[in-house]
Amino acid sequence: MKDPEYEAVSKAKRQAESGNPSGAVKTLESFLENDPHNTKVRMQLARTLIYDLKDMEAGLMQMNVILDLEPENVEAMKAMVTVLAKHKKNNKETVRIYEKLLKTSPDADLYNAYAIFLRIQMTDFKRSAEYYEKAISLNPMEPIYRRNYAVLLLNDLKDYERARGELETLLKLDPGDIPAKKNYDLLMEKKFDSEGKLKKRTLFRR
Repeated sequence: MKDPEYEAVSKAKRQAESGNPSGAVKTLESFLENDPHNTKVRMQLARTLIYDLKDMEAGLMQMNVILDLEPENVEAMKAMVTVLAKHKKNNKETVRIYEKLLKTSPDADLYNAYAIFLRIQMTDFKRSAEYYEKAISLNPMEPIYRRNYAVLLLNDLKDYERARGELETLLKLDPGDIPAKKNYDLLMEKKFDSEGKLKKRTLFRR
């Protein structure tokens, strides 16, 4: 026996992939007329609206409906912050959803994503550092967290001692990381003396 939900989502995906996103939307909307509380189908509708029809407002409206039906729906909240975080005008709402997500379903990737948002959109470098550290504490073997943290330390916080430590750890985890090696060599050349001590004029101050 066929699963109507699976059939509707699969058909809509095929339609969108073949260049018919409007048809995909109609397929999903037709299904939701009979099952308006189906959040999986509504989530696919939101994605189709945002990524295929480029209608962010309509897609976010669908995600809000999902959160009305299921306030703790992690998938919808993650999808919302991914979309909202691209524009500073949405910062307040993005922070609200991130804070709820961090209470509902914290994980290393989420900490890393929030740290990126805090750095780029909020320019809150201190809090960004805190969340990179949280990500690293949960998954210390993931190079991307240390890479992102090192960039923050080098470019924004100017904390060269900690940047050195992160880059050294990163290069142990990923010896083939050429940008990290270049940044490390440049850091040692410009900010540290021949004995490996931080030059006085580059001492970090909070």
